[in-house]
Amino acid sequence: MNASSVDFAELQRCVDSDWQQRILPTLSEYIAIPCESPAFDPDWEARGHMQRAVELMSQWAHEHLAAIADARVETVRLPGRTPVLLVEVPASDAAAAQCGPVLIYGHLDKQPPMDGWALGRGAWTPTLEGERLYGRGGADDGYALFAAIAALRALREQGAAHPRCAILIEASEESGSVDLPAYIDALAPRLGEPALVIALDAGCGNYEQLWSTTSLRGQVAGTLRVRVLEQGVHSGDGSGIVPSSFRIARHLLSRLEDAASGEVIAGFHAPIPPSRREQAVAAGAALGPALLDGFAFAGQAQPTTDDPGELLLNRAWRPQLAITGFDGAPRVADAAAVMQPYTALKLGLRLPPTLDVHTAAQRLQALLEADPPHRAEVGFELDFASPGWHAPPTAEWLAASLQRASQQAYGRPCALIGGGGGIPFLSMLGDHYPRTQFLVTGVLGPQSNAHGPNEFLHLPAARRLTAALAQVLHDAAAR
Repeated sequence: MNASSVDFAELQRCVDSDWQQRILPTLSEYIAIPCESPAFDPDWEARGHMQRAVELMSQWAHEHLAAIADARVETVRLPGRTPVLLVEVPASDAAAAQCGPVLIYGHLDKQPPMDGWALGRGAWTPTLEGERLYGRGGADDGYALFAAIAALRALREQGAAHPRCAILIEASEESGSVDLPAYIDALAPRLGEPALVIALDAGCGNYEQLWSTTSLRGQVAGTLRVRVLEQGVHSGDGSGIVPSSFRIARHLLSRLEDAASGEVIAGFHAPIPPSRREQAVAAGAALGPALLDGFAFAGQAQPTTDDPGELLLNRAWRPQLAITGFDGAPRVADAAAVMQPYTALKLGLRLPPTLDVHTAAQRLQALLEADPPHRAEVGFELDFASPGWHAPPTAEWLAASLQRASQQAYGRPCALIGGGGGIPFLSMLGDHYPRTQFLVTGVLGPQSNAHGPNEFLHLPAARRLTAALAQVLHDAAAR
């Protein structure tokens, strides 16, 4: 069977039916489980939420792969680590078995709930409003297992070929995939050397075409602490005598970032490949003002530039600092005339895909801790250094497949974009398998707000992406 012989309309019909009847109810159950990643819930094992999520997905996978001989669903546990779910589906036939295997990746751990959800919505309250399913983890990234299995079921339904597929769902991605390297090593004989890795944890510029992510940023995350007192003092007595811990922290950050422009100093930059510049300009032109649709700017607030291509390069290739947490001061409503003894800031420094994050982490720590003003107690505690990822050149068959799949599922061509987040799994696999092809895609589009309040899964996009995934899997067996 060649690529053109797939009845895509029937493929989409089968996928739509699975999503409506089989996936939505169980995905909603998953959203209701508060399986926060270990970085946010150190007692995850005792609470049992992660186990509930694994069991829910495992049971669903068993049930919906029962008709495929030799399909295997297993929860793998290494001592002291979060579990992974491994689903193995054999190739459709002997010819397809000669093609290299495909590894499909997702995760089931979640970010914390956060405040700010609209009335009637909540992180652990699945809420269907029109074609949006609200709740934590549906789009990031609980849908991945269901979409992968639905794509394989749709191919099997019409006897279309697909290669051997392994679906790997981890449970520590939101903590930097701290447990994943051990599993990659332990499962290497079963995973083999993938011809293609498909990661379903990325974003999309819009919901109207297939998006392929070409790079992801690295990240150094940690906490900067500045202490000037053992206890707070009256601000009338202390100000002018005791230096402000917040001012010192602000001064230290100015060593890294220009306060006016937000530009990070040169030592944390890397060259941007010309092809990625061209792709950013093309993606920016395609998106135009819609690029900003996912950001609820307050009042007259504006983005850092009005050039969409430059915005995409800022997000994908230029280092950027975010302050994601603050300790050491009371709420404004509770504030008294007291100089606080310390300031602690959680820093997230996003880095270019090709920059060495471990060297960057050492440089950042030295920069922040050296020669502190007023000899204050200053320390930078590193949480993690997560490497970036830069896709290898795309093989001709895969480039053609992505265009075919996007045209079939969306009626528009596939688009390329650099991602602003990170998926540590990809750099691990890239190091292990330098000859492997990658498709990094997902459903985190405009307003989907991953990690924040009102996160949602755009259901039409999820259905179309599932059908596009089925087309790519078929093409992988027909090349």
